[in-house]
Amino acid sequence: MDGVLDGSIALPTLILLFGALVLALSFEFVNGFHDTANAVATVIYTHSLRPTVAVVWSGFWNFLGVLTSSGAVAFGIVALLPVELIVNVGSGAGFSMVFALLLSAIVWNLGTWYLGLPASSSHTLIGSILGVGLMNSYLSADRAFGEGVNWAKVQDTAMALLVSPVVGFVCAAVLLILARQLIKAPELYSEPARDGTPPWWVRGVLILTCTGVSFAHGSNDGQKGMGLIMLILIGIVPASYALNLQTGTADVAAIASQSRAAAGIFSTLAAGEPASVPAASEDPSQVLSRYLRTGMVEPATYAALAAETTTIADALADRGSFRDVPADSRRSLRSGIYLVSESVARLVKSDSRLPADARPILNGLRGQLKAVTVFIPLWVKVAVALALGLGTMIGWKRIVVTVGEKIGKSHLTYAQGASAELVAMSTIAAADVYGLPVSTTHVLSSGVAGTMAANRSGLQMNTLRNLLLAWVLTLPVCVFLGAMLFAGGLYLVSHVLGLG
Repeated sequence: MDGVLDGSIALPTLILLFGALVLALSFEFVNGFHDTANAVATVIYTHSLRPTVAVVWSGFWNFLGVLTSSGAVAFGIVALLPVELIVNVGSGAGFSMVFALLLSAIVWNLGTWYLGLPASSSHTLIGSILGVGLMNSYLSADRAFGEGVNWAKVQDTAMALLVSPVVGFVCAAVLLILARQLIKAPELYSEPARDGTPPWWVRGVLILTCTGVSFAHGSNDGQKGMGLIMLILIGIVPASYALNLQTGTADVAAIASQSRAAAGIFSTLAAGEPASVPAASEDPSQVLSRYLRTGMVEPATYAALAAETTTIADALADRGSFRDVPADSRRSLRSGIYLVSESVARLVKSDSRLPADARPILNGLRGQLKAVTVFIPLWVKVAVALALGLGTMIGWKRIVVTVGEKIGKSHLTYAQGASAELVAMSTIAAADVYGLPVSTTHVLSSGVAGTMAANRSGLQMNTLRNLLLAWVLTLPVCVFLGAMLFAGGLYLVSHVLGLG
């Protein structure tokens, strides 16, 4: 945690820092007993493991899942936020954003947990992010309502969240039907004996799938808290966390060289654009922020990119590492790197005016820049892993009872439990590879419902109605909570605590 206890931090800021870190870890703790309960429901209701053993086992594998995660989902979540709040996360608005996201997510998760409803932490957090983005645009006089929300990323994320329950339902049902055709073992498809345990091989499969779901949940859901913690650290202690200080000398030199080459490309493109005096007088970061908000290439966009890439190249000239960059310059350097990286990604994808030979250079630059801003220190992973793992071991029973007893009209069978968890494990792991946040809750609950439908066991419609109501309400309620808490927090930090 080097740098967190920097004596130069003012007391109000220090209080906000620790408050934000505690809230972020609390979110993951609640996520543990709210979402991971789904992973242990099948092994508990098939008598494969005793409840105490199951939740400890699941908590341990959640812990390992977080530790080995890539970070792609963490920064995929961050990319949903308004660009100016990411760049200025250490401002009063940045603090308000972080607290609004965490408080609204925790409130909704605790409420649905109390009612025993397996709602989605992913939906909760993304709804809160949308609320913050919409309120931020509403309070900004210079932009239209909704401008600044990364709608393309929202669309990708929403599609993953909408499709994954359908995948869970259909695939688990199909898998159960195939198992009936291929595995002729009647005990797999009948209600488990009250005091008995499954055959050893079935028990092994069920424990394996519980392990897989727990590990996949940790590697996917655990990253959401990590992304928010990194935003907090970047805003408060940029000297230590704005850039990856472990970046090697050769990589720093490569960034400087590629930035210089990119500056030449952008200067050439800017020379072919008509002059725009008002835009040209703006700070390049403002021009690029506007480009990322609107997606509109202005005459000054290429000039701003040329200026920012030149600034990056100059800042890193003759530097052996990022530690050689003055501590008070690292936040602004990171902001420039972030803006260039995101702008280049969008231009390469959508701007036909880029010469073909420029694309490999720009893609190489973006890869180098992302490597120094998209990183998660080990202590952050360990802290989130502990919070998620401990949360798994506490408060799990409400959700487990719903999944195990209240979705279908009959008791969960061995084959149903294994089918639902195999599909959940595979779906979450695939989403992790592509950096997409999906809901463990939705995938596994839908999988259980799919097996009940395929087994013609019948579904408890009251429970399904409550689940659907919770799923449908999660986004709009969290949009509203995130927006209101952001507006209230902005007033608090600006007028009470005096943070700009």
